[in-house]
Amino acid sequence: MPDATRQMDRNLKIIIRNVYPELDGGRYPVKSEIDRVFDVYADVLSEEPVKVWLKYRPKEEGSEWKKVPMQPIGNNRWKGSFTFDKIGRYQYTIEADAMGTKATYARIPEVIVDPVKARFAAWYEMFARSQGKVEGRSATFKDMEDRLTDIKGMGFDIIYLTPIHPIGRTNRKGPNNSLVAGPNDPGSPWAVGNELGGHKSIDPAYGTIEDFRHFVATAKAMGMDVSMDITLNCSPDHPYVKEHPGWFYYNPDGTLKYAENPPKKYEDTCPLNFYPDDREAMWEEMKSIFTYWIEQGIKFFRVDNPHTKPIEFWEWLINEIKERYPDVVLLAEAFTEPARLEALSKIGFSQSYTYFTWRNYKDEIIEYFSELTGTIRKEYLRGNLFTNTPDILPKILQVGSRPAFKMRVALAATLSPLYGIYNGYELCENDALPGTEEYRNSEKYQYKVWDWERPGNIKSYIAKLNRIRKENTALQYYDNLRFYDSTDEHILFYGKISPDNSNVILVAVNLDPFNTHQSRVTVPVDELGIASDDKYKLRELITDTVYTWRGKENCVRLDPNTEPVQIFRLEQTP
Repeated sequence: MPDATRQMDRNLKIIIRNVYPELDGGRYPVKSEIDRVFDVYADVLSEEPVKVWLKYRPKEEGSEWKKVPMQPIGNNRWKGSFTFDKIGRYQYTIEADAMGTKATYARIPEVIVDPVKARFAAWYEMFARSQGKVEGRSATFKDMEDRLTDIKGMGFDIIYLTPIHPIGRTNRKGPNNSLVAGPNDPGSPWAVGNELGGHKSIDPAYGTIEDFRHFVATAKAMGMDVSMDITLNCSPDHPYVKEHPGWFYYNPDGTLKYAENPPKKYEDTCPLNFYPDDREAMWEEMKSIFTYWIEQGIKFFRVDNPHTKPIEFWEWLINEIKERYPDVVLLAEAFTEPARLEALSKIGFSQSYTYFTWRNYKDEIIEYFSELTGTIRKEYLRGNLFTNTPDILPKILQVGSRPAFKMRVALAATLSPLYGIYNGYELCENDALPGTEEYRNSEKYQYKVWDWERPGNIKSYIAKLNRIRKENTALQYYDNLRFYDSTDEHILFYGKISPDNSNVILVAVNLDPFNTHQSRVTVPVDELGIASDDKYKLRELITDTVYTWRGKENCVRLDPNTEPVQIFRLEQTP
């Protein structure tokens, strides 16, 4: 590979290469968070003794370079570290000096520095209109406020609202996605826009913009942020259709084309044309949707189907938003092919949905999460593990009942510091349309009133998981996941160690919701400083039980009908 080095004296050659992290030759920034030390590595080759510095600065006009010495770690590899003063974008590079001859790395990579919640947060998807108590009527923002105590009690950090805008009337969907709606059917909230307004308007059934701001402030006072759902599709009744007809696609007969995300069809929505004649004005208008809600107090956004819009558009929009609002966090609902999912993360989405929702077996979980957390992907793709969504009730939840719900949420909460559930999960709701992953009588198409205290719920279990996450720093990081051996094909065993090595978590999961399994598991005693015949104590955090284990080979037994998951914290070593 070509040496990426600027040389000032060709008589003495210094080579700087293999800088890490660096994404696609510096084309895209990597990601970090404000609370983390940022480590940079490089190979520096020199014929004479050499000094090496890591240089960094905020990417702002007039910012001056700071530099810290890098340390050799063997085999011509050097390591340097720095911490961030604020959220935003930074630049960094490498400089070397051998006997007065200097060399500088030819590229200047960048890192996006996000708030901590971009890496560590539990998301609760609240279907806005279903938070009320009256059948056949939408919830109000006051009803939604009344639910916040319950959600806070389960330990969630982000309240993610489904769209709260006026809903189109043309081709409005009826119950169970039927193509004919009755006069009182509310339609899908993702079919945004009618004569009352579009993406910057609120359906009057919820209340006013002042009521919305009060809801956001109430959540904030309780330690929770609110995330908006941004769907850049429009109903045929959206004001944009009349005001900007060139922003849409049309059939040969002149009718509006409806949106598709194969195999799904959305007859009640129309896709936007992102390359109309007035493209700049159109893109500015799309940006203004985000900035409007930011001005209402929103800093978190879940973006619907971003893979069906041009990546070029998202790269422009995210750069524009993050330059002005660097603490904004954007979650990509990118259920798409891996290359496009990863591309969206590279160009700036803070988090992404993943394929976790469909990874059920031991080998495929190990393979998938080793790719996410053990390769360069960990530097730019933060996986937010949603157990379910309004569109996806996975088969394992349909058939596995309460044990499956406990097992899958524990997996999500411990494999990644980012995870989410869609409301109803805590009630173990698993009623699906036969042969599909769609909920029967889905609240996407009708009003629903839930009994949030329904017998059989796992609210206390979820609260315990979220408390464990907050009390154990090892579970608050993404790139420290390690898988360890277990002898049973249904027992998954893995662990996390905090950056300062003070907190060690080991997790054993029975992936079979129907049967008890027992397995020998291999503890990484060498890594933990434990001799092969030493005893040590672990506290199992779900049941608050203390175990004494010896050496690296130990045994776990997991009955899914009692506790399908054990979360151990190392508490005493020899």
